[in-house]
Amino acid sequence: MQSIYKTTDKKSSLYSGDHFLSRFYIFSIATVLILVFESGCKKLVDVDPPDTTITGSSVYASDATAIAVLTGIYTRLSSTANYDGNTGFTTISLFTALSADEMALFDLNNANYLSFYRNSLSASGAGSEFWPTIYSYIFTCNSAIEGLKKSTTLAPAVKQQLTGEAKFMRAFFYFYLINLYGDVPLVLNIDYKVNSLLSRIPKAQVYQQIINDLKEAQDLLTSDYVKGDVISKTTERVRPNKWAATALLARAYLFNGDYINAESQATSVINNSSMYSLSTLPDVFLKNSNEAILQLQPVFPATVVSNTHDAVQFIIPATGPSNSWPVYLSTSLVNSFESSDQRKINWVSSVIMGTDTFYYPYKYKMNTPNDPVTEYLMLLRLAEQYFIRAESRAKQNKLNEAMNDLNVIRTRAGLANTTATTQSELIIAIQHERQVELFMELGHRWLDLKRMNVIDAVMTIVTPKKGGTWSTNWQLYPIPVGDIQKDPNLIQNAGY
Repeated sequence: MQSIYKTTDKKSSLYSGDHFLSRFYIFSIATVLILVFESGCKKLVDVDPPDTTITGSSVYASDATAIAVLTGIYTRLSSTANYDGNTGFTTISLFTALSADEMALFDLNNANYLSFYRNSLSASGAGSEFWPTIYSYIFTCNSAIEGLKKSTTLAPAVKQQLTGEAKFMRAFFYFYLINLYGDVPLVLNIDYKVNSLLSRIPKAQVYQQIINDLKEAQDLLTSDYVKGDVISKTTERVRPNKWAATALLARAYLFNGDYINAESQATSVINNSSMYSLSTLPDVFLKNSNEAILQLQPVFPATVVSNTHDAVQFIIPATGPSNSWPVYLSTSLVNSFESSDQRKINWVSSVIMGTDTFYYPYKYKMNTPNDPVTEYLMLLRLAEQYFIRAESRAKQNKLNEAMNDLNVIRTRAGLANTTATTQSELIIAIQHERQVELFMELGHRWLDLKRMNVIDAVMTIVTPKKGGTWSTNWQLYPIPVGDIQKDPNLIQNAGY
C-alpha cells in the first residue's frame, strides 16, 4: 500500500505559554512519521526539514516541508499514540457515545469513562480535554494558512492545494468544537497577545466562518485525491479534495438550518457517481471504498501494524467485557434496529458471558496486530449525504424526494420503504435512520440529539438508567477551568 502522507522530519518547537490561546502546543514535525503497509511496515523518508518551528518562514520555503505540516495533522489524527490517555480527537466516537445512548459501561470503576457515561463531567476533569486538543489543531491550521500565504517559493499548485487542505481542516475542527462546547472564541491567527483575551462568540458566527473556509476550500482543492506530493493522483482517499469540502459544507449548512444550500451541496456529491456510490454493507469501511469521501490512513508503531483503533478498542474478546474492554453497545441502540435490518447483522457482533449477551460495534473488523491493513477510519461518507439531502428536502416540504433519499439507505439495509409520509413523520424517521446507520462514528448521535432538539426528551430517560441525573446543561461539555481563570473574557458553560 502506498502512503499519501509520505514525509518525516526532525523536531520543531512552538512558543509555550499557560493559556489555551497563548499556548502554542508543541507540535513536532517528527510526528509527520507515516507507516506504509506493504509486506510489513516501513517509513517513507523524502526529506529532512530543518530543525525549526511550524511558524517559521523556512518551513514554507520548500514544497516538502510545507507539505509536512498538513501531513502532520493527518498523521497525528491517525496515530495510536493519540489514544493514550483518551485525549485523541477520534476518541470523540467513544466518549460522545457514552454521553448519549449508544454505549453502556461495564467497568464502573473507570472514573473518566463514568463521568461521560453518567453525564457528570466537570471543568477540572473529564469533558474539557477535547478543548485544548482541538484548539492545538486549529493553531496548526492557522499557522499553515499564514505561512502559505506569505510564501513566494512554493510551487503554485502545491501552495493552492495545501491552503485548501488547511482551510478544510480548520472548518472540520471548528465544527466539532462548537458542537461539543457551544459558543467559542474564533481564533484565526497565531497572535497570542490578541488570542489570549478573546471571548466566546455566537455559534452562528463560527458557522459562517466554517462555511467561508469550506467554500474557499472547494475552489482551492483538486477534484481528485492526491499522493504525498499533493500533485499526483491516487486511489487513496486520505487527503481532502473538493468533494470532501462539499460534503462537509453540506453538513455545515444542515446544522446551520440552511436547507436549500444543504440540499444543493449534498446533491453535488451524490451526483458524482463516477467517484462515489453506496458500497455493500460488508465493504463500507474498507480502505478506499466507493462510499468513502475522506478516511484516515492508520499510523501505528513500526513493530505493531494494525488497522483502526476502533476495532482494537471496541471488539470484545470471547472472555467478555473487562477493565481492558469496558464498553459495549447499549440495549437502547441494539433494540433500535428493525428485525430484518442487515446493518445489525453486518455491523454489530456479540459475546456471551453466562446468561448475558454483550453487543459491540463491528463496523471495523480487523483488530489483530499485524493483520493486513484493509480498513481505514471513516471521517466522511456518502450515506450521510443522503441523510442530509433527505432532511433538507423534508424541511422544505419536498416530501416525496425526501422519502426517496431515505429509501435508498433503507433498501441497502434490506428494509422496506419508509412508511413516513408527513413532514414530522419523515423527520422522526430520518432521525431514527441516522441512529442505526451512523452509530459510533465521530459523535453523530450526540450531535443529532442536540441539533434535532430531542436531547432532553431522550436523556431524561436514559441518564437515570445509567445512574446519573440529567440537566439540559450537560449537552455542552465544560471548558477547562484553568483557561477560564486565565482569560477574563472567557465564560464557562452553564452548570459547571
